[in-house]
Amino acid sequence: MTSIEPAPLDLPRTPPLVLRGNRFDCTRPAVMAIINRTSDSFFSGNRHADLDSAKRALDDHVAAGADIVDIGGVRAGQEGEQVSPGQEIDRVIPFVEHARQAYPDLVLSLDTWRSEVAREAGAHGLDLVNDTWAGHDPALVEVAAEIGAGVVVSHTGGLPPRTDPVKVTYGADPLDVVRDVIRTLADGAARAVAAGIPAERVLIDPTLDFGKTTAHSLEVLRHTADLAGLGYPILQALSRKDFVGESLGLEADERLEGTLAATAVAAWLGATVFRAHDVRATRRVVDMVAVIRGDRPPVRAVRGT
Repeated sequence: MTSIEPAPLDLPRTPPLVLRGNRFDCTRPAVMAIINRTSDSFFSGNRHADLDSAKRALDDHVAAGADIVDIGGVRAGQEGEQVSPGQEIDRVIPFVEHARQAYPDLVLSLDTWRSEVAREAGAHGLDLVNDTWAGHDPALVEVAAEIGAGVVVSHTGGLPPRTDPVKVTYGADPLDVVRDVIRTLADGAARAVAAGIPAERVLIDPTLDFGKTTAHSLEVLRHTADLAGLGYPILQALSRKDFVGESLGLEADERLEGTLAATAVAAWLGATVFRAHDVRATRRVVDMVAVIRGDRPPVRAVRGT
């Protein structure tokens, strides 16, 4: 008869992300709601060019359990309309002002690559600069430090190949993309700390889909635990992305279940911040994974007692 001795779990954990007095870690994973002040977001359910629509979405997301709200004034993809810095400011600043007044303790993030936009938002209570362009504007990390905000360090910057990964290669070994992500995020995080941003405000994002084929994104997702070794909290922005759609053969409106499966895997492997269109579902998934991992107790455990 075979005797098997169970081994203790050795799950990846990262240091906490600390913003506006909030501490997010494996015991308290964060859901980052997305509010796009655009009319051309790839997901039609998140187009809030109208300010009143954006305000209603904010209330809904907070009620559903959002810890962070990420505001965007420009579509990520190169197919979108051209938006000047002034237009971007006009789109995002009134919303940042409203959100800060309505929810004083809510963490506010701005998805921008422009330092002038981040500086303006900093005057209105911005907590986090989500630089999905990976330092394309080299002044952006300096501005984040100047306004006392945290920063999201991303893997792939600019437009092509960031949003158009045609014929992009990281090497013959499938793990070469993981190596590139690790190296790039380590360098970017070091630059952020050198600029004066405390390590507890530095968030690393492997930016799945950006500069990556579906095979690349899946490989990086499988190796989320390796990113934990860098010693910074990990953001996974998985929501309804193309790698989910191509994996299942589904359009954006049908990608919720695939997104939640990817979310659960990322949470198990050490990610603690999740950028999401579907806040309530994501909230429940990441909280359940935290309980399964043993990072937090069940809300109640009375069955059979």
